[in-house]
Amino acid sequence: MRRLPHGPARRAARAAEAAIPDFFFQEPILRDPDFELYDNVGRDADQIAAARYGIATDNDLLRWAKRDAEDFLARHPLPEQDLPSPDLTPYLGALAAAETPAQASAVTQHLLDAAHPLLHAISDYLVAAARWRDQNRTAEPGSPPKMLMTAASHSLSVLALAYQADLAILRAEYDPAPAPPSPQQGPKAPGLPPSPPSTPPAGPAPGR
Repeated sequence: MRRLPHGPARRAARAAEAAIPDFFFQEPILRDPDFELYDNVGRDADQIAAARYGIATDNDLLRWAKRDAEDFLARHPLPEQDLPSPDLTPYLGALAAAETPAQASAVTQHLLDAAHPLLHAISDYLVAAARWRDQNRTAEPGSPPKMLMTAASHSLSVLALAYQADLAILRAEYDPAPAPPSPQQGPKAPGLPPSPPSTPPAGPAPGR
């Protein structure tokens, strides 16, 4: 142990020590017996923030919740395996072989149709989580129930955004915006909508 100097130097050291607030010497209050203290050496941003503010990291919270839910999960077992992942090989292969916007759109639309049931099921679960124990009834903007409802909406927005992007590609191909009129011609009266492009017949033309 380091010894304090004698005489005036010792009195000065004691005076400096007395000037330090008492809370500096207090041990941090641990909210959980499994709480881990972190410093800035070799730690990620989450752990550095935990050390600075004396709070739990995200991993701390998840670890505690997993520990406290063990008995519950024993009574209500959930599947251990991940949700089945779709095999995108046929879609990626067809997309790589596509040469026209119509062909690429056919692949995209087929995938969106196939993915809709899974994303819709995830959205339904997130809505149920937001409504758990009616917590959504008095929820404020930015609260967890509102965040879950937003996540449910965004899970379906993935389909809607991809669908709109695909339509924009098709519109640029089949119904491009008309060129602006020249100053001499002036604007033209609106006409009928364009007819859909005709598909050339496949195979040899029929004889007469």
